[in-house]
Amino acid sequence: MLMQAVVLLLGLAVSCRSQFVPPTVNISLDEDPEVRWDPLVKVFDVDYLRKAAAEFIDTSVPKWLHQAVTPLVKDLEKYIPQPYAGEIRGLGSHLGSAADVMILNFAYEISAFCTSIVAQDKKGNVYHGRNLDYPHSVLRNLTMNVIFLKNGKVAYTGTSFAGYIGLWTGQSPNKFTVSGDQRGSEHWWNWWKNVVSALILRRSPVSWLVRETLAEAEDFQDAVMRLAKIPIITGVYYIVGGVRAGEGVVITRDRMGPADIWPLEPVNGAWYRVETNFDHWLPPPARDHRRDAANKALNATGQENINMETLYQVLSLYPVCNGITVYTTIMSAAAPDKYNSLIRPQGCQPN
Repeated sequence: MLMQAVVLLLGLAVSCRSQFVPPTVNISLDEDPEVRWDPLVKVFDVDYLRKAAAEFIDTSVPKWLHQAVTPLVKDLEKYIPQPYAGEIRGLGSHLGSAADVMILNFAYEISAFCTSIVAQDKKGNVYHGRNLDYPHSVLRNLTMNVIFLKNGKVAYTGTSFAGYIGLWTGQSPNKFTVSGDQRGSEHWWNWWKNVVSALILRRSPVSWLVRETLAEAEDFQDAVMRLAKIPIITGVYYIVGGVRAGEGVVITRDRMGPADIWPLEPVNGAWYRVETNFDHWLPPPARDHRRDAANKALNATGQENINMETLYQVLSLYPVCNGITVYTTIMSAAAPDKYNSLIRPQGCQPN
């Protein structure tokens, strides 16, 4: 088994190109929401951010939606709770307009294709990895690690995009890790449902719930309950890892609650769970081989050899990592200092 794993993982070196660490932005939650994202402009060129935002909106957002949302910004607090309304206003002062920032945040909610893996080794250590895939190469230049500080201490950490206030990937140190994957049943033509859910019904965008959970949940179990039950604007998969043996789960979400809870069961041999963008109890589309490739690589690696390095190698295997993979994150809540995200400048290509 060990030799099979070594041969497999050595073969991955050819399939993926160079990677690099994204910049880090420190955000103080003690600051007023309208100014707390000001450190962003010390890390990124403002003119570039504005051009990138405009490009993304022009190529991804229907013009009617932009026109419909713009008037709402005047009464933003009526539709979006704090601190998010204030953060959107503050970012808007740097990136062009609050309307653009709000649209960007909703646009990111439904177009992310991902692979997430939570796994446990023989000693009970839990590891969590994810690839975030997105069909817009400009996002590689906007990817950043964000350290959220409270009273001068790290409250939680995540990987995100400049101008985006939500999180698809994050860690609450010594408590839990979480990633979100788009659920395949949701499509771009449900834009209007998401906007209505957020602005009128006051439901949380899926990435805002990740951030709120990282900020407020006391432990793994608390995080799972919040992520499973709080109403959100669209379907999603939440993958959560904890600090104790057995603390790993994939939550399949409908808008109003859980459709399925799929935990680790290491006693029964289920020491890992792989989630892409389709319900785990159904076969993926014939064109999508990410799940099968990840399962095969994990089985070849074996529970006795799984760790942060070998999990990264599994996530580097084509097509688990592919041409639109933006970044890869490896994390373990019990070892928060080892949180690591790497940008894939050209994604991964087949050998």
